[in-house]
Amino acid sequence: MKILILGAGKMGSFFTDVLSFQHETAVFDINPKQLRFVYNTYRFTTLEEIEAFQPELVINAATVKYTLDAFRKVLPVLPKECILSDIASVKTGLKEFYEESGFRYVSTHPMFGPTFAHLDKLSTENAIIISEGDHLGKIFFKDLYQTLRLNIFEYTFDEHDETVAYSLSIPFVSTFVFSAVMKHQDAPGTTFKKHLAIARGLLNEDDYLLQEILFNPRTPSQVEKIRVELKELLEIITNKDAEGMKRYLTKIREKIQNAN
Repeated sequence: MKILILGAGKMGSFFTDVLSFQHETAVFDINPKQLRFVYNTYRFTTLEEIEAFQPELVINAATVKYTLDAFRKVLPVLPKECILSDIASVKTGLKEFYEESGFRYVSTHPMFGPTFAHLDKLSTENAIIISEGDHLGKIFFKDLYQTLRLNIFEYTFDEHDETVAYSLSIPFVSTFVFSAVMKHQDAPGTTFKKHLAIARGLLNEDDYLLQEILFNPRTPSQVEKIRVELKELLEIITNKDAEGMKRYLTKIREKIQNAN
């Protein structure tokens, strides 16, 4: 299959590496310097090259801020039978865009990301395939993600956004709060160092990505749950309520136990 990948960043390069040995791939990026880091693939910087390539599938790996712009840039030179796809962690506006485009489409979300995951050991990581979309496109990504040994879940666009609001916004906000109140430690403990490593990794992400995940309409209700829990915990600590602390620890241990 002829596959065009939009964006030669971390995820674009990852998909190129994965797909280039079994498919004819090309990477398009408006920044030629980015293309220095992709191999075994065509490297495109112009729309004319894309038009000549005639891709059968487009994987949009541009940063979330430019996902729709990247699609709009290349649409005029794509063959009508081409399948559009994205791997965005924020799906805002994508369903409407796809339905108006006239192209077949498939939307997925590999939830491992390049920051924390070991890309050669993905058996504990997850991917979401959006149920609304082209059947053959969904089969392609299901086969690909199974080859990568990812755990695959199928959600609608709405269900995806709700899942992201829970699974990303809560740890993001918790990490932000930790970062906001932390201070330099000459002799940091193990737990502090682990939290610090997570904070550094998260804050290396694109600002717009972090913003869009937190601006998800479903995020405020999740953040409110953190506020409620902090209020309860603060009361227990302030009152030195040993029985209350025991009950609280029992409650959260049960939640952790049932998390997977």
